Order: sequence, then structure tokens, then C-alpha cells
Amino acid sequence: MTTKLTILVEEETIKKAKKYSAQTGQSLSKLIENYLDAVTLKQETKKQTFSPRIKRLMGSVKLPKDFNYKKAAEEAVKEKFK
Repeated sequence: MTTKLTILVEEETIKKAKKYSAQTGQSLSKLIENYLDAVTLKQETKKQTFSPRIKRLMGSVKLPKDFNYKKAAEEAVKEKFK
């Protein structure tokens, strides 16, 4: 079920959003809905609970800030299947 929502937004922001909306072929309503879904999903994900075993492991490994998990996984697979 859709519900009408009235919001106040700066005029310049609306102009840019309308331009982006036209370029992507999505309505402003859909863009805003997608954004709100993404924001609330992040909040729901943060509330995820972990088992006590996982909680004990959290923070036990310190990785560099620029650590690339995908690259490391690819390298590990290449090394394993040489």
C-alpha cells in the first residue's frame, strides 16, 4: 500500500534530483523510496545478533584499513589450486 508523504527539500536539491530522475528513468518517489529502504536496511543489519562463539571471535583479527577481502580470497584460491 502506498501512502502520500509531504517533505520539505531545498529547491536546488529538487532540481538536481529531477534531472537525475529523468536520466535514470525512475520517478522521484521511487528514488526516495529506494533510499529510505537502503537506510532502514542498514539499521536492521546493524541490529543483527551473533552467536556467543562469533562474538568471542570479533575483533581478534586486526586487518589493515585498505584490506581487500575479494582480492585476498582470489589469491588464496589461486594458491590452493596451483
